[in-house]
Amino acid sequence: MVDGNAMTSDGDRISERLRAVFAESLHIDVPSADTDLFLAGLLDSLQLVELLFQIEQYFELRITLDDIDLEDLRTLERIARVVAARMNGSERATGQQPIFSAGA
Repeated sequence: MVDGNAMTSDGDRISERLRAVFAESLHIDVPSADTDLFLAGLLDSLQLVELLFQIEQYFELRITLDDIDLEDLRTLERIARVVAARMNGSERATGQQPIFSAGA
């Protein structure tokens, strides 16, 4: 059985880390976890690519092109859910082809 408080705590930590990635790498201050980053004009396509790269680096995850659903990347809360799922699943540092590689 999964402790709901543990899940919330992990989600909060991931959200805090993502806020740091937004602030430090993209120089974006996200107003709230449910702000639509695209509609608010905070994130454009180039910044999205940089964000995905930073997430892969910071969280040591591999995100394949097949994994991306734009709807999952609209808010900090949704991005945190994607990261949490990857961290708790088999996608972490697997042999799958990442979006970004050193040779690209």
